[in-house]
Amino acid sequence: MIARGLMTASAAALALSGCMPTTALPPSTEPPARASNATPLPPSPSAESQKLATYYSRVQKGLLAQGLLRTDGGGEDTPYTAAQLAENFRKIALFEEYTNVGGQIVARPRASKLHKWDQPIRVGLTFGDGVLPDQQGRDRRAIDDYVDKLAGATGHPIEVAFEEPNFHVFVVDEASRKELGPELERIIPTIDKAAMDTVVNLPRSSYCLVVGYDPDDDGTYSTAVAVIRAEHPDLLRLSCIHEELAQGLGLSNDSPAARPSVFNDDEEFALLTRMDEDLLRILYDPRLEPGMTADQAMPIVRQIAEERLDE
Repeated sequence: MIARGLMTASAAALALSGCMPTTALPPSTEPPARASNATPLPPSPSAESQKLATYYSRVQKGLLAQGLLRTDGGGEDTPYTAAQLAENFRKIALFEEYTNVGGQIVARPRASKLHKWDQPIRVGLTFGDGVLPDQQGRDRRAIDDYVDKLAGATGHPIEVAFEEPNFHVFVVDEASRKELGPELERIIPTIDKAAMDTVVNLPRSSYCLVVGYDPDDDGTYSTAVAVIRAEHPDLLRLSCIHEELAQGLGLSNDSPAARPSVFNDDEEFALLTRMDEDLLRILYDPRLEPGMTADQAMPIVRQIAEERLDE
């Protein structure tokens, strides 16, 4: 089962950071100091990364053989009512998936206030040294397309940014991810040690994750960091991109009752579904404000859900 999810860091937490070249910045136009006929070879994946790539390739094949990782967004076999949509919103948007227990991040859902962004989201993309140029190009195009989809679903300004991103997406091989600490500390200076350790020491069972930063603990995100393993085959990689970027907008939990949805650990769906788009539209409806409790939000959510399914 694929482990993914969102951790929320408040101002009371410590921080993360790391020094890695970002492809989100414009390339230098300065000429090389000395011409050479030799074409530098890209770094070869480490033995550890190659082993992980083989493992995740087997995982993807196994899931596909079971009819999972669907890319159709749901159909006649996955109907849902307004009441089900509202209840799934409660479980997914008003709970956190992870909890800090004794200095360790564990998958233990807990009730939370509503989280969302109130400022434009600028998505920056950074690749690890072991991600080959062709793969970087495919990932850029996939994220460009998906960011446009998220902007359409939420009605919130979201774009890929070349400068001053506030939603940082790292597509990193194993060695590069282990060196992310200093960069993460620069991006979110108050993220706690447990969250940083989770990123840097990500176990094989955790395929990707996102950290959302709520500096005033009022339900408003100002920064997010998503980490996507470069060792994933194409569909698992795209699945991680779809779920983590959407979770970083405020849909922070999973629910076994959510169908059709990527916010369900059964892996039936790989890509954002029509229900997931409805959940995002509800979240970014202006009638819902950051910091609302479930008691405050749910009467409004039920009304919006009825409106959505009446359209």
